Amino acid sequence: MVDIKTAVEPLEEVSDEDLEDLCDAAESAILDGGGFGWLRPPPRAVLGRYFRGVVQVPERHLFVGRLERRIAAAAQLQEPPRNNEAQAHAAMLTTLFVAPWARGQGISARLVQAVEKRAVELGYLMLNLDLRATQEAAIQVYESLGFERWGTNPAYALVDNQFVEGYYYSKQLRKLPKAKKPKIKKKLAK
Repeated sequence: MVDIKTAVEPLEEVSDEDLEDLCDAAESAILDGGGFGWLRPPPRAVLGRYFRGVVQVPERHLFVGRLERRIAAAAQLQEPPRNNEAQAHAAMLTTLFVAPWARGQGISARLVQAVEKRAVELGYLMLNLDLRATQEAAIQVYESLGFERWGTNPAYALVDNQFVEGYYYSKQLRKLPKAKKPKIKKKLAK
């Protein structure tokens, strides 16, 4: 059965209507404490420039979750910088948020799965993410989808002049390709 109430999709261009929805959803998520780094909503113009800029960066992929056709959530896939050859195998899931009025619809899990799928299509082996320890619902989603916590930062964020712990997660998206065995030249016996 297809759920016509919700949808998850990549967003390559941000229309004026989508921008309003993105800003509304982001502002409500920020005010509720899950605003991908912001503690207070920035001015609407700043938020608007941010989202319009995201789709202009080739290494960023914006995904949105819609509830009854209105954007209610978003997440990004961030590819590693081109000058980081040693970490070129790992992409980052970042800036996921769901507006409080759209939670409980399964949108966050579907956003994560869409980001994972794109990362696999682009050839990445690993997907990393980090978040505040206070984001318990998000932690449950990530762990239920197979992300493994590998680290903790006791001073990850500063909120109301208090340090907030943060967690680091990774998920292996596919197995490493088998390494080719070097050919060994045999010495000819004389």
